[in-house]
Amino acid sequence: MQNQPLIECVPNFSEGRDPAVLKQITDAIEAVEGVKLLDVDPGKATNRTVVTFVGAPEPVIEAAFQAMKKASEVIDMSKHTGEHPRMGATDVCPLIPIAHITMEEVAEWAHKLARRAGEELGIPIYMYESAATKPAWRNLATVRSGEYEALPDKLAKPEWKPDYGPAKFNATAGATAVGARDFLIAYNVNLNTTSVRRANSVAFDVREQGRVKREGGKVSGAALKDENGNALREPGKCKGVKGIGWYIEEYGIAQISMNITDVRQTPLHIAFEACRESANRRGMRVTGSELVGLVPLQVMLDAGHYFLKQQRRSLGASEEEVIKIAIKSMGLDELGPFDPQQKIIEYQLAEDTPTPLLNMSLRTFSNETASESVAPGGGSVAAYVGALGASLGTMVANLSSHRRVWDDRWAEFSEWAERGQRIKDGLLALVDEDTRSFNDIIAAVRMPKGTEAEKAARHEAMQEATKYATEVPFRTMELALETFEVCKAMAEKGNPNSASDAGVGALCARAAVHGAWLNVRINAGDIEDKAWVEAKLSAAQSIAAKADALEQEVIGLVERHVG
Repeated sequence: MQNQPLIECVPNFSEGRDPAVLKQITDAIEAVEGVKLLDVDPGKATNRTVVTFVGAPEPVIEAAFQAMKKASEVIDMSKHTGEHPRMGATDVCPLIPIAHITMEEVAEWAHKLARRAGEELGIPIYMYESAATKPAWRNLATVRSGEYEALPDKLAKPEWKPDYGPAKFNATAGATAVGARDFLIAYNVNLNTTSVRRANSVAFDVREQGRVKREGGKVSGAALKDENGNALREPGKCKGVKGIGWYIEEYGIAQISMNITDVRQTPLHIAFEACRESANRRGMRVTGSELVGLVPLQVMLDAGHYFLKQQRRSLGASEEEVIKIAIKSMGLDELGPFDPQQKIIEYQLAEDTPTPLLNMSLRTFSNETASESVAPGGGSVAAYVGALGASLGTMVANLSSHRRVWDDRWAEFSEWAERGQRIKDGLLALVDEDTRSFNDIIAAVRMPKGTEAEKAARHEAMQEATKYATEVPFRTMELALETFEVCKAMAEKGNPNSASDAGVGALCARAAVHGAWLNVRINAGDIEDKAWVEAKLSAAQSIAAKADALEQEVIGLVERHVG
C-alpha cells in the first residue's frame, strides 16, 4: 500500500449484540481484494459496532457498498434499541484521508459511494462533514436529528429530501449519513457514578458547545436567548469536542462519551484531563477511559510524553514505554485489555511489512547470522550494532535525567535521550530493511530475460535494486554518525558513573559506520551510474573520517573518568 492513495472507512452499524450478524457484514468487507480490516468494536449497551478498514479508494468504496448492502439485509431498524443516537442499519459511513489523497478527493469518493447506495439499495443518503451539500448538514447531529423514529416525517418534507436515494421511508434500513472528514477519535471517560445528569454536567463543561445559559445561573432557570430567539451558550473548555453523558448498564457506570473531531486543537490527553478536573470539582472521580476504534500512533505518544512531563521524567523512553505510560495514565485498560498492536492504526498497517529479524531473540538472531544463509549479513549487523551504540548513549542520558542531585537538569538530559531514541529506532528499522533490499536484488535477478524487452526490464530492475541496497547502509552510516553526538555529550557532562557506557556506545557507532561503509562500497561496484556512485562514495568516506575523529574524542573524555 506504500506510496498510493489510502483512505480509511469507519462505518457504524446498528448492531452490537449478535456476532453472527456482524460476521456477515465483516465477511462482505474482507471479500473485497485490496482492503485491510483493521478493527471491529461492538458495544452491547449502545447496540452499535464501529468497523474500521483501509485501502486504496476504489476497493474501499466497493467494500463500503457491500457492507451497507449486507447491513440492510441483516439488520431490521424497526426492532433496534440502543443508547447511541442512530437512524440507519448503516448509521454513518465516513471516509478519511490517510495518505497521498486530499480531503476534496475523498469527498468525491464519498459522493460516488452515496450515489450507488442510494440508487441500488433504495436507502435515503445524506452527505455530511466535508462532503455536505448544505452548510447545516456538515454537522452530523443535525442530519441525524430525531433519529430513526423521525424519518417518516422528515422524509415527507422538501427541506429533508436526501442527497441520494428515494425520499421514502425505508423501515428496515432507515437512512445513512455518508461523509468525508478528518480523523475522529471516539473516546469515553469513565466516572465513579451511575448518574447520567452528573455525567452530563461534566460533558457540558468539556464539550465545545458547552451548555445553555440560564437565568440566575441555575439549572432550573429559564434559558437565556439572543435577539433572534437562539439560546445563549456558555462554551465548554475543549475545542473540536462533542460530548454527552450516558449510563452503560454493561459496566454499571456513567461515562462522558466524546467525539474528538480535531485532535490538533484538543489532544486526547487534554480531553481526559478536562474531564478529570471537572469531575473533581463536582465531587466525582474519573476512574479510567476507553477508546472506540483505532487511534493514530502520535496521539498516544503525545499523551505519554504529557504524563512523563507531569512527573518530570525523561521523555527519552522507548516507544513501547511511552505508550504504556499513556495507557496507565488514562486508564485505557480499565474496562478491558488495551492491545497497542490492535488499537494503533500504524501498528495495524505495519503488519503488512514484517520485521522477522527484529522479532528474533538475541540468540536466534546470532544463530541465523551464523547459518549458511547469506542474509542477514554485514549490513543488518552493522545497523544493529549502531542501534546498540545509540541505546547506550540514551541509557546514560536517562540515568542522568533521573539522577537525584540533578533534578533541575532533567529536561536537558531528556532532550538528549529523545534524540538517542530517534536514532536507535531509525537504525533498528534498517536491520530488516537491509535484508529486504538484498531480497529485491534477488527478485530482479530472477526476472524473465527471454525477449529484449524482458532483458531491458530485468537490467533496469537490477540497477534500481542495487542502488537501493547501497542507500540502506549509507543511511546506517548517517544515523550511526549522529550517535557520536549523544555519546560525546554524555561522556562529557552525563552521569560520571556511566561514562564507560558512553564510550562503548561510541565504539559501537564506529563499528556500525565502518561496517556499513564496506557494504556501500561493495554494492556500488555493480552500479553503472558512475556520477551517482562517485558522489555516494565521497560522502561515505567523509562520514567514516568524521566517525574516526569523534570516536577518539569520546574515548578521550571517557579515559578521564575510568583512569
